[in-house]
Amino acid sequence: MEYTCVDGFCGAGGLSLGLSRSGFDLLLSFDIDETCIETMKDNGKYFKHEIVRAGIENMLDGNLLKRLKMKPGELFLLAGGPPCQGFSVQRIGKDVDERNGLVLQYGRLIEEVRPMYFLMENVAGIQGKRGSAVLQRLVRHLEAIGYRVHKKILNAENYGVPQRRNRMFLVGERDDMGSSYRFPEPKCVRRTVRDAISFLPEPPLDGSPHPDHPLHRRDRLSEKNLARINALKEGQGRDCLPQDLLADCHKISSSVIGHRNVYGRMAWDDVAPTITARFDSFTRGQFGHPEQPRSITLQEGALLQTFPIDFSFTGSKVAIARQIGNAVPPRLAEFIGASIIDCYEKGLGDGVVRKDSKRLS
Repeated sequence: MEYTCVDGFCGAGGLSLGLSRSGFDLLLSFDIDETCIETMKDNGKYFKHEIVRAGIENMLDGNLLKRLKMKPGELFLLAGGPPCQGFSVQRIGKDVDERNGLVLQYGRLIEEVRPMYFLMENVAGIQGKRGSAVLQRLVRHLEAIGYRVHKKILNAENYGVPQRRNRMFLVGERDDMGSSYRFPEPKCVRRTVRDAISFLPEPPLDGSPHPDHPLHRRDRLSEKNLARINALKEGQGRDCLPQDLLADCHKISSSVIGHRNVYGRMAWDDVAPTITARFDSFTRGQFGHPEQPRSITLQEGALLQTFPIDFSFTGSKVAIARQIGNAVPPRLAEFIGASIIDCYEKGLGDGVVRKDSKRLS
């Protein structure tokens, strides 16, 4: 059995990397963002499959099946993470976001391709007021066309990722696959910030890249921000700053306006906060280095997301931070991929009749 897979909305390849490590044969990854596609193509050590710049609209109406030279029902896994910014509880603005419709288009693609299994990742906020109607509509559609849909919020720190990161995952199994899927059980080995990044040397003081680690370079801090980070111990956030160092908007208690961890430092022996698309600035969260007076570097963010140390990223500093922050942590993706393969193989052992199998129950 070939565990064939397509990764849509692939970004920089976190999901693709984890799925390939778990035993999937990646046939195609696609994304509309050209910089993400360049990043994946630059990592030939990890990706040998076809990687194309395309939106989901380019894959609908039979185009994905034509590209794969497959018939409906032949692909093992269709995976993807439609853009989630529209569902984020941190987003400011109207509840309706045009990107939200991509989730339903992903449902259309599942209907056309009819994979044995599908996987979808999104922010936990998709269950909130900005996304619940879309999510319910998607699940009803997929159940109506013959899928058993399993959904669960997983915290990446429970799977060896040194980061507190809650994300919603949907796994669907076609009716003829049975109904035996179970999300992977949490693993007891907890990795910390120290485990992930403490081995790195201090980046050069002049802001240049470290000679051995091109993504390991420090941001320049303003005099005020340098004073702020120097006033904090590891694990502390803006609630611990003296009054004279607080921004005007933060002089109201965080219990009222939130944002407790902006201008914060990570703690060595804890997991990191969620690595977001703006993790490269400690003004945006608890993204200060535990002891050095600086924000964490792009290299450190990538390691906290469990990308390999030799994984390269293409684009500007802002573009790279976005790619890293938006990625599915490869280690978490590996656990989920393994759980899908395990589900299929256990089904064979239990005598479940598969259309692609000659075994009899």
